[in-house]
Amino acid sequence: MTAFDVMERRIWGGRADAYARTAARLCVHTVPALLDAAGVVPGTRLLDVGCGSGNVTAAALGRGAAVRAVDAEPGMVEATRRAAPGAEVRSGTLPQLPYADGEFDAVVANFVLNHVGRPLEALMEMRRVTRSGGTVAVTVWQLPGAPGQALVGRAAQAAGLARPDWMATVDEERNFARTPGGLAALLTAAGLGDVQSATHAWDHRVAPDDWWAGPAAGIGAVGGMVTSAGPEGVAAAKREYDALCPEFLADDGLLTLPHAAVLAQGRV
Repeated sequence: MTAFDVMERRIWGGRADAYARTAARLCVHTVPALLDAAGVVPGTRLLDVGCGSGNVTAAALGRGAAVRAVDAEPGMVEATRRAAPGAEVRSGTLPQLPYADGEFDAVVANFVLNHVGRPLEALMEMRRVTRSGGTVAVTVWQLPGAPGQALVGRAAQAAGLARPDWMATVDEERNFARTPGGLAALLTAAGLGDVQSATHAWDHRVAPDDWWAGPAAGIGAVGGMVTSAGPEGVAAAKREYDALCPEFLADDGLLTLPHAAVLAQGRV
C-alpha cells in the first residue's frame, strides 16, 4: 500500500456507523445517476466497489440487479450486509479485487477513487472484472469544489488547525485532476472507451449539528484535521463553524450546502 492508502485505513477504521449517520447521507445524492450511467436494469450483474453503508447496493437491488459488493473496511462490509441482505458482500481492497476476469456486466464506485493511492491501477482492476461491452461508472468530488464542500475546512483553518504530518496525499505522479476532463483522461488511460464525464451538482440540506457530527467523529480527511489537536482543537473549530454557518442557513434552520461531483463512465 502507498502512504496514502495507509492513512485512509487509519481514517476509516471503526467509523462505519459514524459514516452512515453523516457523510453517507451526502453521498447518496449521486446514486441514481451513477446507476443510470452504468446501465443498471433488472438482471444486470453488478459489482459495487467501496460499498460503504450500502446505499448503492440497496438501490441496485431495488432495480432488480444481481449485486455483489466489496469494501476494505470490515465495518462497512457489515453495514452493507444489513442494508442490502440480498447482495453478496465481502472484504476486498483495490487494486486487487477478489473476482474473476469479466465477471460483471457493470462495475460502479461511488466516491471511491478519492480514497485510493493508485487511482489508475484501481480503474484498471475495475475494468478487468467487467465483461467486454460492459460499463465502469465512477464518481469523485470535483476540485475546486462548490462552496458547501469547503465549510468545515474553512472553520478548521480559521481555528488555526493544519493537516497533520501523518495525513499523506496521493503521490503526484499517480494523481489526476478532479475535473470532468481529468477523470475522463484517467478512464481513457485505464483502457476504457466511449468515455463520458460531466459535473453533477446539488444542494445538500442538513441540520448544522448533524453536518458537524461527521468531522467531529474524525470522518474523512477534514475530520482528521479537525480532531488532530484533540478536544481543544475540535472546540475551537466548532466555534468557527458556528460563526460560518449563517452563510448557508435557510429559514427552516437547515443548511443548504452546494456540492459538486464528477460522474464518468466508460465501456470495456
